[in-house]
Parts: sequence; structure tokens; C-alpha cells
Amino acid sequence: MKKQLLSFDIKADFGMLKKPDTNEPLYLTFNMLHKPALLGILGAIGGFPGFSKNGELPEYYQLLKNVQVGIMPLPNKTGENYHENGNFTKTIIKYNNTTGLASEETGGNLMVAEQTLIAPAFRCFVLLNSVNQDEQLLTKNLLAYHAEYVPYLGKNECSLWWENAQEICYSEFVPEGTFKISSLFLKSEPLKDSKAEEPLFDILMESSEGNTFTYFENLPIAYSGAPLFQYEYGNFAYTDWDLSLKQKSSGNFIKLKTGEDEGKIIQLF
Repeated sequence: MKKQLLSFDIKADFGMLKKPDTNEPLYLTFNMLHKPALLGILGAIGGFPGFSKNGELPEYYQLLKNVQVGIMPLPNKTGENYHENGNFTKTIIKYNNTTGLASEETGGNLMVAEQTLIAPAFRCFVLLNSVNQDEQLLTKNLLAYHAEYVPYLGKNECSLWWENAQEICYSEFVPEGTFKISSLFLKSEPLKDSKAEEPLFDILMESSEGNTFTYFENLPIAYSGAPLFQYEYGNFAYTDWDLSLKQKSSGNFIKLKTGEDEGKIIQLF
């Protein structure tokens, strides 16, 4: 089985990655792009069907759920600051839904307030099987900047596009000594027997000069099974500090060998 690592940048004017545990009067968004949302974007690009039948996961998710991905906020450049230490700018947008279908109140008007990401931008890494027909199609569309459906970041109104798509050479990386991870990474293994394992990494906050931040977020990593299909979560971190491994990890770490991120370490999950 031959694997191809593709890298591409996605940008949107706005994004709303809705948290399922919030409700009126304010809907909140995840700050970081998460794997289920990225798989939805890939499904749109590849033209794989989405949610269509109650009680069934969409076809794109069933086709792509085992694809490993890596995600990091798009690195800031001179004159282009996409985020501050991993945090994207957010605002509150208020609007009325007057279709008559959103509310059972008199008049059928629903007043909505949503926290919204402003100009979110991410660099995504996708490890695809070059002999799988569906993943071959996805590879072709990504590199040709062709999408069967318009991709969006959480909501139809938040359309996005991608650029800088390319195949990247890489090698496996076995964590040892001290190192940096340039992408989001799982700071602990997923839950087992209803207990979270100890953190996998020590963040060596006294080890290096010039390092400034550590960002944490509990993000969706998959959908659970029937009948609820709720999110399963992972504890993610993003930091510019040095790290050391506390215990053996089953995570897939790679070192990039080409492209502008040459030499950087990424976790695929």
C-alpha cells in the first residue's frame, strides 16, 4: 500500500464550527479546525455524498474516517497574521431566521446570536492511499483545485477555498530527547475504560529562549456509533515550546522532508 502525503492551505472569510453543547442565547464555535470538519471539506472536494438519511453516518465519513490527517494554524508571515498564538479572532453575529421553520413561536421568527471565527486559516496534511479509487480521486481534485461541491467551514454561508496544494515527502519520526511539534497534537491518549491516561508529553517551559505560548482545546476527533452519532473528543495542544515524551505513544509522528515546512514534525491522527 503506497501512501501519499498532501499538504494544502485552507482560508475562509468566516467560520462557525459549532459546539454541540451550547444553546440559546449564544452558539459557540470551536477555535481550531477538527478532524470531522476537515473530512467534511474533503468529502465536498471529492464529491462524496453527505448527510442524507436519519440514523446513518454520511457516505463521505464512512469512506474517509480512517484517513490520517494533521492540522496546524497557518503560520503567520510578514504582513499576514492569521492568528495569535493559535487563537483566531472571533466576533458575535446576530440575525433573524424568518423562514417560519426555525421556531414554533408566534410569527415563526428565531433570533440567533453566533460566535464566529474571522479569517480562519489552516495548513492541512492528509495521508492518502494511492491505490484506493476514492482517495485517488480526492488526490486528483486537491492538486487540480477542483471541488465537486463548494466546501465550507462549518456553515453553508462560510465558503472556503484552498491553495498551495502539493505532495510532500516525509519520513517516520520516533520521539526521543527533546523536540518540537509544529501541528496540533494529542497531549494524552484517547479514553480507555472511562479513564484518561497520563499526559504523553512534558512541556519544557524552561528549556528554550524565545518560546511564548501553549494552547489547549478539547476537539472532536471522530463520530461515535449509532444511534446518537455524537462527537468523540481528544485533548489537543499546540505550542512552540520544546517537548519530551513521558511514555510510549501510539501516535503517528512524521518529519517533513520537502516544502516550506521541511524539517518540521507533524502528528497525524
